[in-house]
Amino acid sequence: MTHRFSRRGFLAASAAVIGTGATAQTANTTELEGDISTGLKRNISSFRSLDWQPYFSNLRNGAVLVDIQSRALHFWSEDQSIYKLYPTSVPLTDDLTRTGRTSITRKVEGPSWAPTPAMKIRNPEWPDFVPPGPDNPLGTHALYLSWTYYRIHGTHDTRKIGRRSSNGCIGLYNEQIAELYELTKVGTQVLLI
Repeated sequence: MTHRFSRRGFLAASAAVIGTGATAQTANTTELEGDISTGLKRNISSFRSLDWQPYFSNLRNGAVLVDIQSRALHFWSEDQSIYKLYPTSVPLTDDLTRTGRTSITRKVEGPSWAPTPAMKIRNPEWPDFVPPGPDNPLGTHALYLSWTYYRIHGTHDTRKIGRRSSNGCIGLYNEQIAELYELTKVGTQVLLI
């Protein structure tokens, strides 16, 4: 019996092999949170630079735009000389997500963390308080917003970036929140869409 290989057959076989590898990688995720890893994918398809004018009337004190769908944070400096685009983690579910206009009201390097009352109900095993350090879920820096309990902060768990993985806050890599921390000020306007 002779086997004839056609270009079409070769391409179909190659696609099958490539698809099998991707499935195996997805199945062997390193996520510890079972609920988070199931069916969640990183979203980079909409990760693109944006112009500030459709979202803000001015850049007084600088501006931060968080796009929940693309899981991206955009920053524009007041004088328009600096534009930054960062990947983020976003809230797990729509009911944990808040959108609209707010501003940075406080900046903290080495933040401490305490779960909100709602978090404690959902996760009674969580500690009541976590001091600054490598176990702190707020990472190395936090930008507090005018909305109670909402922050833009770092994370030591880098697997969360690019995913729906937070309890309401917006997370960045520690290196990037440190940079954003230096670029923003109390009064920087923030819009979550």
